[in-house]
Amino acid sequence: MGIEAFKFDGKRALVVGGATGMGAACAKLIKDLGADVVVMDYAPVDLPGAKVIQVDLRDMDAIDAAIDECGGPVHALLSCAGVADGTPGIEKVNFIGARHLIERFFDEDMLPPGSAVAMISSGAGLGWEDQLPLIAEFLETPDFESAAKWMEAHPERANYLFTKQVICAYVARQAYPFLQKGVRINATMPGPTDTPLARANADLWLAFGQDYRESLGLPPSTPEEQAYPLVFLCSAAASHVNGVSFVIDAGYVSAGFTDAFEAPFVKAMMGRA
Repeated sequence: MGIEAFKFDGKRALVVGGATGMGAACAKLIKDLGADVVVMDYAPVDLPGAKVIQVDLRDMDAIDAAIDECGGPVHALLSCAGVADGTPGIEKVNFIGARHLIERFFDEDMLPPGSAVAMISSGAGLGWEDQLPLIAEFLETPDFESAAKWMEAHPERANYLFTKQVICAYVARQAYPFLQKGVRINATMPGPTDTPLARANADLWLAFGQDYRESLGLPPSTPEEQAYPLVFLCSAAASHVNGVSFVIDAGYVSAGFTDAFEAPFVKAMMGRA
């Protein structure tokens, strides 16, 4: 197939959370690569030539209405929506609503064989393996409403870190059953990225790993730099990549884990503190 494996000509892509930041960069990139693009978001979307659908991931009925409006098929589903701690309904935006949307597309046979799903987790998702018993209990909830009730019973888990760990576990858990239906699922785990959401939480998000980047003369990544690997994971060029949560942070986690760079947070998250 050659270079054509990286393109999306004749394919339809859905970007959820495509109004700003990494989602907007993904929507533009995948459109430039030939896809017919649908963008869903709660915020206004500005992408000429794309179909735009408003959705509130905190509301199951709104998600269902958006899916009905979108229709199928969808050959690349990029789940990019995310909010920070302190946002009401963070657990629904960051995971519960996203899962409901993905699985509704399966239920309606709108993700044909050969399609791919890609989600955005975070460097905060590190160490999810150590939390797997609790995460698995949460993932056993079969639907939106039962997942929301689980979170109501565990309010201390309705936070950014846990929801991002859940994404990594979900991708690993669903890789096999999804591929039995011909659909791959992967995720990225971005390091600090210069997005509107990150700038609104700059003291925490953009300061993370700053000493590492300064030692290399690197700024935080751009949304476009995070979009390239996410879109790649949905392309035919990644046809044998499945169940992976791909860290994209200029090597910070790898350096911290192997003691090439002193990064206590990385060690703590990965059980080496």
